Amino acid sequence: MRHGKLGIGSLLGVGIALAGTLAMAPASAAVTPDTATLSFDCGSYGSGTATLTATQNGTDATISVSTSAITSPIDLGANSVTSQLTLTKNGSDTTVFSGSSNPAIPAGSAVSTGPLTGTVAPGDQLAGSSLQVVVLGITATCNATSPQSPGPFVF
Repeated sequence: MRHGKLGIGSLLGVGIALAGTLAMAPASAAVTPDTATLSFDCGSYGSGTATLTATQNGTDATISVSTSAITSPIDLGANSVTSQLTLTKNGSDTTVFSGSSNPAIPAGSAVSTGPLTGTVAPGDQLAGSSLQVVVLGITATCNATSPQSPGPFVF
């Protein structure tokens, strides 16, 4: 009897057991589409298009927003913009994704914000309807003027 050594049969058995475990692991959920666009009107702050980029990890989801509708009047440091993105949920309800995460934004550049975080359930369909951005204590509210294209995010 050998101690401390595994035979070929033992290694093969371990390999088959591991392969079976990996095959039974749940697949990572994916949102489709992962990028969409829509137009916003932000009143006296401007108007323009926005690109929304969504990701999903189980019931946790994030959406990042880049929009030409709002430009920064001065250099803004990272994590200095607070945002709330309201989305139509399943055609009738609403849900809000929020956060205070953004890259540094040079003066005169389009505002980018996110990832904004929220919770989703399998099958949820979300489409952007409004965006509230707070920069240096000033709140800009932007309302969607077009449907999200190519369509709602499906989680």
